[in-house]
Amino acid sequence: MDTLTRLEQTIAQRMGASPDTSYVAKLHVRGLPVIARKLGEEAVETVIAALSGSEEDLVGEAADLLFHLMVLLAEKQVPLASIMAELDRREGTSGLVEKASRSE
Repeated sequence: MDTLTRLEQTIAQRMGASPDTSYVAKLHVRGLPVIARKLGEEAVETVIAALSGSEEDLVGEAADLLFHLMVLLAEKQVPLASIMAELDRREGTSGLVEKASRSE
């Protein structure tokens, strides 16, 4: 958890940096649609790596996916703690039961 917390803090700091010196700032300036599209691209790349790549490929793509998800959360001002709380809430609940409860 410490790594994700540090990443969240780094992303928050870089949101206000110059887009000339920070990839996060460049994404932030380009806006939510670009960030969301980039997250989608990384998700697809992660799926491809899972299906046909090596473990090393999958690890790299999964890291990219998590990073871009964290950028999206920062853009929407959703703290990582909220996501962790939701995961904690779901812990011990069958995935089938949890999914069914969202349909009601």
